[in-house]
Amino acid sequence: MNIVFHHTAGPDLAARLAAIPGLGISICPEDDDGLLMQRLPDCDVLWHVLKRCTAAMIAAAPRLRLIQKIGVGVNTIDLDAARARGIPVCNLPGTNARAVAELTLGLMLAVLRRLVRFDTELRAGIWTDPMLQDGIGELGGRTVGLVGYGAIPRLLAPVLAAMGCKVLHTSRRDVPDAIGRRVGLDTLLAQADIVSLHVPLTDDTAHMIDAAALARMKPGAVLINTARGGLVDQPALVAALRSGQLGGAGLDVFEAEPAAPGDALFALPNVVVSPHIGWLTTGTFDRSFALAAENCRRIASGEPLLHRMV
Repeated sequence: MNIVFHHTAGPDLAARLAAIPGLGISICPEDDDGLLMQRLPDCDVLWHVLKRCTAAMIAAAPRLRLIQKIGVGVNTIDLDAARARGIPVCNLPGTNARAVAELTLGLMLAVLRRLVRFDTELRAGIWTDPMLQDGIGELGGRTVGLVGYGAIPRLLAPVLAAMGCKVLHTSRRDVPDAIGRRVGLDTLLAQADIVSLHVPLTDDTAHMIDAAALARMKPGAVLINTARGGLVDQPALVAALRSGQLGGAGLDVFEAEPAAPGDALFALPNVVVSPHIGWLTTGTFDRSFALAAENCRRIASGEPLLHRMV
């Protein structure tokens, strides 16, 4: 069985892939389209990470039997093209939840404590800047609104509560053991000091945080997005950050990825950014590869697949 892992891999990750028993996995960096087109004709299983899996890619892989998302969101896969070929698409819910929850918490703290700006100034020889000291905030005592209550908020909510936060959340259905109060999105936006996004990108959620939603947020509130960039109207977010309607943002995802070097968000001092690496830890890889390898075994033996989406 020929498996193509469509993502860049450093030495440690490459070694982890090579150590998976019983599978022949070739690594194709996301920016090497030529190599990908060479590998696809003999590809039986595509381990897809972030770069869009297009209809053209699927058409170039006549032997393709499974598209395995290494992660959760399948919005980067042409599901119609896969469905037309009868190719199953599976994801790995929960495998990256701990990693994303931890980065989400880290971004909240980094924005409130201005860690990136202090780091930059200290490296430039400035020990203390009085202008940066005004308004530094603590997480404890704030109201944090979690938009969505899936695997990531389930891990994050008890930590926030333990740190002294009041937790609000939205969810499509009632979660009996949820921590915090379930409210509608408008109420959450109006009451939360920090709004953190944890929903998939769909037709219904695209640009759910638009100019009107940003205007409903508390003046000086913070927006955290470790879900999908398309949930947010990015120009409207830039305007809200420039005007002071928002006090800051912590972003791991962007509307266009990779984000352009001149993205307007990167020039704003009240924004902390990372390049869609919330999921990227050794723990995530170990959990993900174990399930992905099991699905490869199942596709070979004709058994039902785990977490099939299509």
